[in-house]
Amino acid sequence: MSTTDIGIDLGTANIVMTYGRKGVVLSEPSVIAYNKCTQRILAVGSEAYQMIGRNPAYIDVVRPMAEGVISDDLLTQCMIREFLQKICGHQLIKPRMIICVPAFITDLEKRAVGDAVMSAGCRKAYLIDEPIAAMLGAGINIGRARGHMVVDIGGGTTDIAIVSMNGIVTSHSVKSAGSQIDKAIMKYMANHYKLLIGEQTAEYVKKTLTNLYDPREDVTLSVKGRSIIRGLPDMIELNEMELYTAIEDEIFAILEAIRKVLEETPPELVGDIHENGILLTGGGALLGGLRELIHRTLNVNCVMAKDTMHCVAKGTGLAFQKINHLLDGFEGVTIYKYR
Repeated sequence: MSTTDIGIDLGTANIVMTYGRKGVVLSEPSVIAYNKCTQRILAVGSEAYQMIGRNPAYIDVVRPMAEGVISDDLLTQCMIREFLQKICGHQLIKPRMIICVPAFITDLEKRAVGDAVMSAGCRKAYLIDEPIAAMLGAGINIGRARGHMVVDIGGGTTDIAIVSMNGIVTSHSVKSAGSQIDKAIMKYMANHYKLLIGEQTAEYVKKTLTNLYDPREDVTLSVKGRSIIRGLPDMIELNEMELYTAIEDEIFAILEAIRKVLEETPPELVGDIHENGILLTGGGALLGGLRELIHRTLNVNCVMAKDTMHCVAKGTGLAFQKINHLLDGFEGVTIYKYR
């Protein structure tokens, strides 16, 4: 691995970067703010995230990634370029990059990711599937003839895969993930309490109050927002049971996706998974009671990755050492206009 090689987990909610042998050097929200009048970039990452819901009309605060893929090419290029300058400065040597992408994106979506990083200033780009990167980041030896299962719950998608002998045996991806859970909470509050809350509040409620295994009515959290009826500030007490009701459809969509992958897996590998357990990665793996719920529902043990938030990015960085071995879920980017 070169000291200038960069690994990028280009997520819907967060972007995480590794730099050479330094490991993870950047982890910030995938948000960019720009002035619509002057077309100037004002802020990216954490600074832009603080502006969500607080910006005047002439400033746009945007997430250029949606459901694991690029929704705005130009803003994504600008965001990546700003982050690269943060970690590299204005160096003359163009780095190699490996970018992590969901396993089920189309060739067109892959090309959009390749375009974005090539135009941001890299010399050579590779794409790696999230399940492969997650396994590498967790320190699992995927080269052996043993089955390992990973469930990566990110901001835009949940990727589930069975990996053996450096390749993906079977996999599935669903849109139920962090952002959809936040939207479900916002919808529940609007429908049941006539209270409008913002994206940041919904995320805070999700992180603080979620209990998927044994929700209780006596554990509550004060939620502030704007009353739809009166149009004035209001506050309600939300309990764990109500939050479970709000997000259970999204959670059980993830469980059904896991069940589907297990049903399509060869019996020998299912035996390996029963022994090894399911590896949980991504920010969504931190939801309270998720491991216990999966075990109770599917009768399979779960193992939490040591650094769930940065596990995929670490694996992306480690992939530089295995470029010649990862023939499945890994490919070089060919962008015709840069030849």
